Amino acid sequence: MMKRHTYKTKPLLTSHLILSLLFLFIFQTSFGQNPLIRDQFTADPTARVIGDKIFIFASHDIKCDSTQGRPNWFCMEDYHVFSSSNLTDWEDHGMILSQYQVPWADSESFSMWAPDGIEKDGKYYFYFPSKAKGHHLEGHNPEINGSSFKIGVAIADSPDGPYVPEEHPIAKVDGIDPNVFIDHDGQAYLYWSQHHFYGAKLSSNMKELESDPIVLSQFPDEGLKEGPFVFERNGIYYMTYPHVANNTERIEYATADNPLGPFTFQGVIMDESPTDCWTNHQSVVNFQNQWYFFYHHNEYSPDFDKNRSVMADSLFFDENGLIKKITPSLRGIGLTAANSRIKLDRYSAKSDEGYDFEFIDETNPFMGWKSVFDKKGSWVKYNQVDFGDGKPNKLQAKIKAKDAKGHLEFRLGSGNGRLVTTIDVSEAQEWAEHEAMIESEISGIHDLVLVFNGTGNVEVDWISFKKM
Repeated sequence: MMKRHTYKTKPLLTSHLILSLLFLFIFQTSFGQNPLIRDQFTADPTARVIGDKIFIFASHDIKCDSTQGRPNWFCMEDYHVFSSSNLTDWEDHGMILSQYQVPWADSESFSMWAPDGIEKDGKYYFYFPSKAKGHHLEGHNPEINGSSFKIGVAIADSPDGPYVPEEHPIAKVDGIDPNVFIDHDGQAYLYWSQHHFYGAKLSSNMKELESDPIVLSQFPDEGLKEGPFVFERNGIYYMTYPHVANNTERIEYATADNPLGPFTFQGVIMDESPTDCWTNHQSVVNFQNQWYFFYHHNEYSPDFDKNRSVMADSLFFDENGLIKKITPSLRGIGLTAANSRIKLDRYSAKSDEGYDFEFIDETNPFMGWKSVFDKKGSWVKYNQVDFGDGKPNKLQAKIKAKDAKGHLEFRLGSGNGRLVTTIDVSEAQEWAEHEAMIESEISGIHDLVLVFNGTGNVEVDWISFKKM
């Protein structure tokens, strides 16, 4: 999916990284689907609108070996930034900062956790936590609560860097998960977590505190809370944050009429993961008059939730300014071009029976998933496909249908919608690309539905519409 991949730091080319790079060079097709970044593990996304693009400042999960950090735990040595002008094509601008470049950070801790990035007066400021030199992580609680972590800032002339870190971390700030909010009057605020949430005014140079930190005390005492992210809408200040109210983190929010509160709890934005991804981490942004909610999940690593992937869904408010609860989707955000390789496994709806999706290759999850149909009448729907005015006359699909009979129906709108074309699956014994002609014109934006009308088992990797 990614257009470019530039690594600027020294360490280790693991077998995982090599596989990812090979996959990148072979497949460069874009998908506006979850996860958004589809060639590496990413987490803790802060989304910012800069110019006419969205930039995602994200942390970077890797698989640690026995000599890196803490095995079977979070292992994070650097940061990447990604951008998109259409929410579909995401460009990797490469590594912007690593633990090996930060003078005050422990360069063997692999603790470059959730960051934030923001622009002010033509400069770009990147805030990040890390274990500081001279501190030791012993046991579970110090790592989680950030008691051996400091927060630093790196500065650049462009959102994609290069970023130059300050020599020392920010004074009077101990903890993790920095977030910066700049109010309408230009005043910047820094928020972070360490057992509690803290907030303080930032000085005009964005590198030090202007006021002493205060404890934001209007939040739950029971259960871990972390990852504060503040935004403003119609004069209301929203504090969003992950909180372990039960078993894993859910995303809650509170509101205030002042950036430093007091805040009033309002509810849950996203419930805890039904598949036991223990963490979540969020940001909220308004892009082209639509609000979006960015978060992460272990979609590419279902058996190990320390390797996560950035996701996004649309966010909506009610008439009182309260946030409507979000159900995570596979479809995600953005239009999908009809002439791209459309992955129907990132669906917006499906039949109750007869449809599922699986990894194409469990040893390399970044190859993505395949759709699997095994019952007559089963279907999957993929919304927001943009045909433009290209008026395609051919459908291509990569399918496998060993021992199956019947055909796949491609329809617009719904399972009973306009029939576009069909593909006979009887001869598709092994993976192969099949084609079918389209007789009537298609233009504009449509939902697409694929229906299996047959018996046996049919697998679909991707479909694409072409004008030949």
